[in-house]
Amino acid sequence: MTDHILVAGGGGFIGGHLTRRLLDEGHHVRCVDVKPFGEWHQVHGAADNRVLDLSLVETCRDAMDGVTQVFDLAADMGGMGFIESNKAACMLSVLTGTHLLVAARDAGVERFFFSSSACVYAAERQTSPDVTALREEDVYPAAPEDGYGWEKLFMERMCRHFYEDYGLETRVARYHNVYGPHGTWDGGREKAPAAVCRKVATAKMNNDPVIEVWGDGSQARSFMHIDDCVEGTLRLTRSDVREPLNIGSSELVTINELIDVVSSIADFPVERVHDLAAPQGVRGRNSDNTKVRAQLGWEPLTSLREGIHPTYHWISNQISIFARDRPLAPLTGPTARLNRK
Repeated sequence: MTDHILVAGGGGFIGGHLTRRLLDEGHHVRCVDVKPFGEWHQVHGAADNRVLDLSLVETCRDAMDGVTQVFDLAADMGGMGFIESNKAACMLSVLTGTHLLVAARDAGVERFFFSSSACVYAAERQTSPDVTALREEDVYPAAPEDGYGWEKLFMERMCRHFYEDYGLETRVARYHNVYGPHGTWDGGREKAPAAVCRKVATAKMNNDPVIEVWGDGSQARSFMHIDDCVEGTLRLTRSDVREPLNIGSSELVTINELIDVVSSIADFPVERVHDLAAPQGVRGRNSDNTKVRAQLGWEPLTSLREGIHPTYHWISNQISIFARDRPLAPLTGPTARLNRK
């Protein structure tokens, strides 16, 4: 069945991939982002693309006109270096989330998806690289990541209450470290997989094996490929599951192991200089997929090596394009024009 769907934050990494999938399925997609088109990660000509500020409720009402489903992926966020230094900016995303919910309720939208995060879990449960995988019920008593995590947890509650009070069918996914091609890879908002790919690709291009690593490299994470993220998002949205679910890989790796994988794919050995004063986040975080397997009959299965391979080569190509017109280092500033498809 063809639906009319709003993708809020459609100019972002996940939004661009989700929009492509929805268009491929034959849906009518309205793709909205506050960034100018030149900064969108992907621009799909078949979509109804609009540059709008969804932190304003009247703008949300305009964007909501005629749609039956909403995917709220809009957030001011980035990697650990960004969210630790921009707590207020991260929390201001709550304006977009609440106004989208109000507009969706008033427009009679059939289903509303909200992208939450593993940052809603308490840091005290993530103090060791040998962390016990995080279960959905572990989120309470609440002590999420300051700033970004609190915004996500607040919006989870809002989604719950909009269903309880107004009957708006809401779905919530707690994403765990999404990566893949067409993502942010420099400028300070990139996450660990993209940052490591950039550093190794730059080192190879310069024939200089030394790369900087934030922390001692033993901090552990699970990383989910974008294709799994989109698949899990759609399966959850189309299900009858109203409780938040982890959408993440359960393959736990250290940052040092991530570097090993990227270095192997690049066929370029690297030497590591560790910056112990840099932001590191929690020591260990992994996704417990017991509930998503039980509720959806599915879980992310793309291995790290399988997902990093196309990601590394895409980022390496972006670096080559970027280096044609300007020095290779430092790779900072807006490069989203290179991500445009």
